[in-house]
Amino acid sequence: MKIVVIGSGGRLGAALMRAYQNKFDVAGFNHAELDLARPNQIRGRIGDQPFDLLINAAAYTNVDACETETDQAFAINAEAPRILAEICRDRNAKLIHISTDYVFDGTKRQPYVEDDAANPISVYGESKRAGEKFVLQTSDRHIVVRVSWVFGPDRPSFVDAMIKRAGEEDKIEAIADKWSTPTYTGDIAELLPRIFDVDAGVLHLANTGQCTWQEYAQHALDCCRAAGISLKAKTVGPLKIADMKNWTARRPVYSVLSSAKYQALTGIQPRSWRDAVSDYIERCYSKK
Repeated sequence: MKIVVIGSGGRLGAALMRAYQNKFDVAGFNHAELDLARPNQIRGRIGDQPFDLLINAAAYTNVDACETETDQAFAINAEAPRILAEICRDRNAKLIHISTDYVFDGTKRQPYVEDDAANPISVYGESKRAGEKFVLQTSDRHIVVRVSWVFGPDRPSFVDAMIKRAGEEDKIEAIADKWSTPTYTGDIAELLPRIFDVDAGVLHLANTGQCTWQEYAQHALDCCRAAGISLKAKTVGPLKIADMKNWTARRPVYSVLSSAKYQALTGIQPRSWRDAVSDYIERCYSKK
């Protein structure tokens, strides 16, 4: 199988490239090689590539910047996926488009399933939802895979920032009234091939369980301590969303994704977020 990964320099895209390089015939495009805000460049560079499957792991993900850079957000998160979906359709190839839990408004208090109505509350969420619609209406073969709170070794994320701060500061804090599920790029890369030949429409793919950012950060610090990593801060204090005065965009308070559909299709349940974070810290921090 010939696979093309868009966003190969990003947190998830780099993990996909690393995981698939010895299993598939895989090529990648990073931002320097392919600017998704330029439609003609997409058509020229992707249109000339032979492939069976295209994975779009690229997006404009700066949630606050999207509020003022609306045209850029929709160009990258909506229009580019439409073009990619049409290219794939025209050559009878499959597109797996990576989307986000931010397409939901966060008013639910139990894990979101694929049939729940999307109702984004930010420009970022709106642009990602528009991209989903374009992909799904272009071909029945294409899949939208929603993920949440993605972390991994290729680009720093929330968990890395908290560990860094804990190594430098005596007291750190994180939001305690916002819930979702941390999801490891290594797990996504391992679980995704099981749906390469499936026509699933929309699919949620996240580690299991749920937590706040405070719980997430505290578990990471506990794992560091268990691994013998010296940190100044030992506990993570609580913050509220209302304390985040520098945020421009609204975020969903609750955006936990249910992976029950994925499990039903594949017979595999993703592991817990706690196990995934522990694994990540053991692999990427304990040897430093």
